[in-house]
Amino acid sequence: MMQSAQVIDNEDVQVSAAKFDLPSRLLDAGGLGVDRLPMLHVVFDRMARQYIDTLRQMAASAPYIAVKSVSNERIGEALDEYEDRAVIAVLHAPEWDARILLGFDKSFIFSMIELLLGGDGEEDTYIEDRALTNVEHRLARRMFDEAALALESAFGAIADATLKVERLETRTEFAQTGRRSNPCVLCRMNAEIIGRQGEIFIILPQAALNPMRQNLTQVLSGEVSGRDTRWTKQFQSEIQRTEVKLTAVLEEQRLTLDEVAQFEVGLVLELNATPKTPVRLHCNGQPLFNCKLGQVAGSYTVRVEELIQQEGELLDDILSN
Repeated sequence: MMQSAQVIDNEDVQVSAAKFDLPSRLLDAGGLGVDRLPMLHVVFDRMARQYIDTLRQMAASAPYIAVKSVSNERIGEALDEYEDRAVIAVLHAPEWDARILLGFDKSFIFSMIELLLGGDGEEDTYIEDRALTNVEHRLARRMFDEAALALESAFGAIADATLKVERLETRTEFAQTGRRSNPCVLCRMNAEIIGRQGEIFIILPQAALNPMRQNLTQVLSGEVSGRDTRWTKQFQSEIQRTEVKLTAVLEEQRLTLDEVAQFEVGLVLELNATPKTPVRLHCNGQPLFNCKLGQVAGSYTVRVEELIQQEGELLDDILSN
């Protein structure tokens, strides 16, 4: 009787534990919905921006790339959409023990190759149903390598990953990352190159995302706005190196057009300014500082004394007039 009671108690504990974990099991059975993985959208946005920066260094003009959609699909159904119209790179992620598919449609590949070889898009678009030449294959491989690096960097804040291009495939039946019925996340990106449209897509098997599910569900600080810190620093650096013209104004006078018309060579204008009169330092027509006039080694100098408050100076000008 005691053994039977113990067995019944153990079964009750197991049933209770199963009921307690039932919501999690139901969510796992339904797959990882992209609406519950907000950081996944951030990763793809970051990857697109970084890939644009890389292509800008490779070609005369950079393409425009933007995420079109992120959805849950079956691997087989996702691949069928690009049958006979895309080249697919199989990426190996040893840390995840998984393979990811990265694809470019032929329009994107041929347009980018034309751009890399100096084209400007003046010629009519012509996509022929043929295999890539050796030169085109090498250029396409370089494009895939850079895209893999951009995706690897984009995942850096989520999980450690090393993405290497194993091979390129032109037939979808050879570009597999699991059973065709297995669930995956499909990201589609639109690309515009020299006035032409192309498409980039990424197929991530759900099995590869399961270990990092917790990180993908939490939005990291500063990532909601999609701010790219590397681009921000570069932008700030370029602004700080911009040259501006400063003008030191000792005095300004108002004259009529008739008085100005009577100016002639040798005319002397009397100024009310003295050596103690503040000198205004202007940049692009805007007064910035009040300065003190000085002289060093035979050259005039100005020493910044105070910041000009725009509203206060405006009131002073109105009252003085």
